[in-house]
Amino acid sequence: MVRLTLELIAKSLSQKNRRDESLAQHLRKITHLKLSNKNIDIIDDLSLCKNLNVLYLYDNQIRQVHNLDFATNLRHLYLQNNCITRLENLASLIKLEKLYLGGNYITVVEGLENLEELRELHVESQQLPLGEKLLFDPRSLHSLAKSLSVLNISNNNIDELSELAVLENLSHLIAVDNQLHHVKDMEFVLSVWTKLIKIELNGNPVCHKPKYRDRLILQSKSLESLDGKEIKEMERQFLMNWKASRDARKKNRAESATNEHAPHSHFDSNDTDHPHFPIYYYPLGKEKPNFAILSEVHRSPHNRESQSATQEENKVTEKISHLALNSPQRSHKELHEPHLLSEMPL
Repeated sequence: MVRLTLELIAKSLSQKNRRDESLAQHLRKITHLKLSNKNIDIIDDLSLCKNLNVLYLYDNQIRQVHNLDFATNLRHLYLQNNCITRLENLASLIKLEKLYLGGNYITVVEGLENLEELRELHVESQQLPLGEKLLFDPRSLHSLAKSLSVLNISNNNIDELSELAVLENLSHLIAVDNQLHHVKDMEFVLSVWTKLIKIELNGNPVCHKPKYRDRLILQSKSLESLDGKEIKEMERQFLMNWKASRDARKKNRAESATNEHAPHSHFDSNDTDHPHFPIYYYPLGKEKPNFAILSEVHRSPHNRESQSATQEENKVTEKISHLALNSPQRSHKELHEPHLLSEMPL
């Protein structure tokens, strides 16, 4: 294995760029350092490189990030395809804007609380234990909420994005080849990410859901590209018009159903306050008074049984007339006041 030392750096530097400067003088001036694919496993003391802006250490064997406290001016750090298992010792990198960590063994994105200027974070394709997914420390997410613009979390068994909703300034999300299933979850985060311009979700089960693309386009007015395909203004306008038409039809159907129900609302089975109208006749001799009772329900033309009730009423009237014609000896003294009875014999 190889240690990253000042001597290794000196060997990688071109002599013609040093001119008459000493190594120490030159190291203080360098801003970019390319040490990728050198089989490096340990980062040694590099404190002389105080003006370093970009450090390339990808494709090595680094297991632990340390000895970078000097790099307060570092803006880009490339650590892809190493053997890093934990994010630590990054607190001093207060000016860091881009951090590349894809292809390592990281299980939790953490230790980023001091990186308040970080704009891009790439943690794709971590070598995770079987069945596990990449996790995010809420403290780090809240620290990055206002600064992070680009996030790459592809191929990490991630099944939901709700915890990332705090990243309010996100403009580009790359989350291909994960386990995202639900369109509603996507609609939720899109409603929060009002500055999102690009999102890539290829290789997730959610991509095969009905109306997947249409629903995401309708949810986000800022989105310009979905799964690598441009969203044209004509497409968005068509979908918006279609949604407005559909909503209008639903509203009309609901209003129609309400109006149709309204005329029959007084027939509610719980309504027992219908006024009653007695029909009576003079009794014959010792015959007990007989009369029927009709209510407004029976008289209403809207009642389903109105026709039947009308026929019953006619029968009662005919009966009264028949009895009256056959009783010439009826006396006014025999007139009885009608009493409410439940039925009248016909």
